[in-house]
Amino acid sequence: MNADTLVVLDACVLVPAALRDTLLRLAEEPRLYLPRWSEEILAEMVRTLENPIGLPPQKTSHLVSELKKHFGEAWVTEYEPLMVRLTNDPKDRHVLAAAVRSGAHAIVTYNKRHFPQDALEPWGVEIQGPSTFLKSLYELDADLVIEKLRAQADNLGRSLPELLEVLKRAVPSFVAVVAKDLGIEE
Repeated sequence: MNADTLVVLDACVLVPAALRDTLLRLAEEPRLYLPRWSEEILAEMVRTLENPIGLPPQKTSHLVSELKKHFGEAWVTEYEPLMVRLTNDPKDRHVLAAAVRSGAHAIVTYNKRHFPQDALEPWGVEIQGPSTFLKSLYELDADLVIEKLRAQADNLGRSLPELLEVLKRAVPSFVAVVAKDLGIEE
């Protein structure tokens, strides 16, 4: 993996605010990867944020607007014709189709069961959970990841250990590696 690796972020990893913030910060310059998603992925994220989470539509609209402003190149289009050729779970064929269309190396998702290996192999796409993905970015450039986590904590008015405590719910094995390296008690 390198800073030009294309990665599709599934809706489920874009819903938790702290995880979304971390993933997007790591895709900002100096970046560690290039994020990709589709209108359908973001619509799924918005639906989840609004119901059952209860975020008002103006907040989700603002979020999508900010994503377009800062990551305009992330949108994958014209992937729909590929969907009929895919064999993964029908509910997530749009995600794999977006990955194939964009030339993505991986899909980052919690929902691995919807992407069996035999459905991915013909397309050269792999599935990674968010902890595994973040650990691979940490291996790529630990100093940059720590720098961006510190900036995220500062922006939120938290200490790095407090941010890691919040992130632990979403990406526990990633947090364990970072905390151990920094000598932070978990």
